[in-house]
Amino acid sequence: MVALNLPADVLATADGTRKLFNKWSYEDVEVKDISLQDYIQIRQQVYLPHTAGRFAVKRFRKAQCPIVERLTNALMMTGRNNGKKLMAARIVQHAFEIINLLTDANPLQILVDAIINCGPREDSTRIGSQGTVRRQAVDVSPLRRVNQAISLLTVGTRESAFRNVKTVAECLADELINAAKGSANSYAIKKKDELERVAKSVTTTPELVYHQKRENKSLKLRYLEARYYER
Repeated sequence: MVALNLPADVLATADGTRKLFNKWSYEDVEVKDISLQDYIQIRQQVYLPHTAGRFAVKRFRKAQCPIVERLTNALMMTGRNNGKKLMAARIVQHAFEIINLLTDANPLQILVDAIINCGPREDSTRIGSQGTVRRQAVDVSPLRRVNQAISLLTVGTRESAFRNVKTVAECLADELINAAKGSANSYAIKKKDELERVAKSVTTTPELVYHQKRENKSLKLRYLEARYYER
């Protein structure tokens, strides 16, 4: 039998395991939030974050898209970056290498932890129409939590890289590391806390509704008494 002189990286993949960019393993990556395990897709192991758009065919199918590809697609935002997926993939690869150098951890695990920490659990929505509009607190679905987390991470990266000597990859690495630690230096963490704070301020509990009804009833009685004594 003739021995083949193959490169070491080719021989490393001979056992059938796939690694992102042929460097980062999917094996030990863990989604610690049980509610997001079906929406942060790491079970489908891919070499490159590019699946030719097959997850955009049907609604909600993007939940099955590899999470690294969703991050890559989110970087292709604003008109001048539309369609530049090769550039976005290179940014993600460079950012992952920086993360590995700074933290000595698997960048995939850092990305998963960052998404878990950045997804708001509670938000507020507008109830009513025209002049009688009020805000009410609502729970956020797991898929929307992931969507918002990816959006906040990429928006924060884009804003921090604007007019900055740092490259986009360096800003993305900093954002992911800070978000994974839950640091207030992260743009996504600050926005998530702001959304949850607004939702908490408009939360209606049964006790609050009871006291509001009592207050409205007492105001109505006082108004009727005033009208009665005016006669």
